[in-house]
Amino acid sequence: MQRFLLQYEFGMREIETKLSILRDEFLELHDYNPIEHVTSRVKSPESLVEKIDRKGVAHDLEAIRDNITDIAGIRVTCAFVSDVYRLFDLLTQQDDVTVRAVKDYIAEPKPNGYQSLHAIVEVPVFLSSTTVHVPVEVQFRTIAMDFWASLEHKIYYEYSRCPHRSWLPRFHPTRLAITRANFGECCY
Repeated sequence: MQRFLLQYEFGMREIETKLSILRDEFLELHDYNPIEHVTSRVKSPESLVEKIDRKGVAHDLEAIRDNITDIAGIRVTCAFVSDVYRLFDLLTQQDDVTVRAVKDYIAEPKPNGYQSLHAIVEVPVFLSSTTVHVPVEVQFRTIAMDFWASLEHKIYYEYSRCPHRSWLPRFHPTRLAITRANFGECCY
């Protein structure tokens, strides 16, 4: 399992490097950095087993590789919606990045108001004895989208006895208005 997860760590690092290069290029050549911050994680073995069981996936590595696409995850937070789409395009147009799936929850928010652009991309990882193609989930959000998603996650999942849980649905219209506002376009 450790060797299996290490491949995802390496795939995640490949995408992080690509994003870091884009960020540095924007800072040096364009005087504007569309990336506010980047966070990443590889699922823990415990979290992975829980998801495998919940989805009814066989406990063999090939079945896991074929059915669980968010073992490695990266979140890219931008200021503007236009930055989200621009960074998505710049990342996915690179020759060694293959797009496996895209879910655009910005154009079509989830019923609870959640917004983000999710992409499952695949990158080659060159190991000493072989090359493996590793899927990495990349989520692109604006600062406002990230704020609402983080707040909702805390209330629903981390503070399950929070008395304010019932308030969240009342904020959905406000949430959508704020996250849909592009606050103007940025010039490059």
